[in-house]
Amino acid sequence: MEEQGERHIQLQLLLLPAPAGHHQVLRDVPAAVPASAVEPPQLDLDLTMSIGPRRHPAAQTPAPSPPPPRARSPPTNENRRASAMMMSTVLAPVPASARQHQKHQQYAGADVRAVKQQAADQARMASAERAYAERVRELARRELELAEREFARARAIWERAREEVERVERMKQIAARRLVGSAASSAAVLEITCHACMQRFHP
Repeated sequence: MEEQGERHIQLQLLLLPAPAGHHQVLRDVPAAVPASAVEPPQLDLDLTMSIGPRRHPAAQTPAPSPPPPRARSPPTNENRRASAMMMSTVLAPVPASARQHQKHQQYAGADVRAVKQQAADQARMASAERAYAERVRELARRELELAEREFARARAIWERAREEVERVERMKQIAARRLVGSAASSAAVLEITCHACMQRFHP
């Protein structure tokens, strides 16, 4: 109770207005002296007024501490924030349409490369087929020349054979004519002989 009364008296003293003489003294103090040297000693303001019975220190609930005041950011921080926002906008993720466009360009580039590779393969195959066709044409030409030579030789052989056949035919005709002539003469002789024989045997 005594402590409570002392605290109450101290609070009343703090709330009382300062006397005029005190203000006069403060006005008479030279400007060189700091204000802290003439100010009255500050009392402990941590004293608390409690209405009612005094509580045990263990039973008192601590008052929630107020949130710390936000310090106003200096202009440099604002500039940094603005630059960070600009960097974030520059380094922002690419929109979906831009990604699709990039993918489309990548696919188009891959298709162009595939078409070029296919065209190169087709050109290589065409050149190989052309070389093969040239070789086949050369072989066919050689075979045709060989066949023409064989045909000419066979024709010459056939001509010689035909000449031989004609010569044999002529010889055969000559032999036939000779045979016919000899047969006619022998027939006549026989006929005469037979006629003479007939006259001899038939009076």
